[in-house]
Amino acid sequence: MVSGTDDKRFTVEVRTVDGAVLLTLGGELDHDTAAPLREALDTAVVRGGRLLVDMAGLRFCDSTGLNTLLHARLAAQEAGGSLELAGLSGPVARMFRITGADGVFPVHADVARALGPDPDR
Repeated sequence: MVSGTDDKRFTVEVRTVDGAVLLTLGGELDHDTAAPLREALDTAVVRGGRLLVDMAGLRFCDSTGLNTLLHARLAAQEAGGSLELAGLSGPVARMFRITGADGVFPVHADVARALGPDPDR
């Protein structure tokens, strides 16, 4: 499934990889573009299990995007699952670091490392 806003400033692709629901984000995540992500996360949380959000293609994320992810993390935990992030870089990584949100989410360097063998998982 791929969805986005009419002007394609933001995209979200959802697929299942190695038992995890992988949401691949692209473009700019802000107040005007957060609805497709919110809908995709709501659907994924209902399915349960591990949610992995690939943010490598995200050029921008504001507080609305951050709040959307934080709410989904809580909902995933309440449903017995988890929400993890991968590929934080540039201004997006800086915003997560400044707000302390990078300490709230499990953060992976990239999707391959997130899905690879990990003895702690």
